[in-house]
Amino acid sequence: MRYLYLILLLLALGCKEKKYHAETKVDIPVNGSSALMEILEFQKKMNQEFKDPESSPLPDRYRMDFEGLSFFQPDTTFRVVAKFVRTPEAVPFMMPTTTDRKSKEVTYGVAYFSLKGEQYQLEVYQNQELMLEEKYKDYLFLPFLDETNGEETYTGGRYIDLSIPEGDSLIIDFNRAYNPYCVYNKKYSCPIVPTVNSMSLKVMAGVKAFAPGDK
Repeated sequence: MRYLYLILLLLALGCKEKKYHAETKVDIPVNGSSALMEILEFQKKMNQEFKDPESSPLPDRYRMDFEGLSFFQPDTTFRVVAKFVRTPEAVPFMMPTTTDRKSKEVTYGVAYFSLKGEQYQLEVYQNQELMLEEKYKDYLFLPFLDETNGEETYTGGRYIDLSIPEGDSLIIDFNRAYNPYCVYNKKYSCPIVPTVNSMSLKVMAGVKAFAPGDK
């Protein structure tokens, strides 16, 4: 029964359960060797999760020969410190997904930052069901679109997991951008990235598009 419950839970929560593997929140420099090591460790842990039958979203036919995901080379210029403006008056809404399921979210805040000489702002969301669980009370969700979509990366955009910051600054590391789990397995239900979170540049960081031949 326990494993049946876990399977049903995964199907219900869909692609956002990448957060169940989130690391403990730590303060990390924006640039430097420690930031690079954190990116490499993130890639290593993702590959381990995809190889493990208990945590992998891959169907067995792909997982058995899986050797690693395709990542862009680590690039700390895609690691930014954003000004984080909370939106406490925001009203919860139902975010569409790739299935009939809808995800109850609220815009927790807006991140303002500069990247490659341009100014951007992205909405950051909090899931209204997960926030009721103690271990996920600090979890935030940043989905985004950029000009690599449909070419180097998945057409529907990518996700980044974040934690609620103590102050008004938020570190966003696009090297930690990952694909929705429905990219790998259609049994998952994945939140569709709101168009308001579109970026007019190529974010050459994080996980690339997946093809079974990339094993």
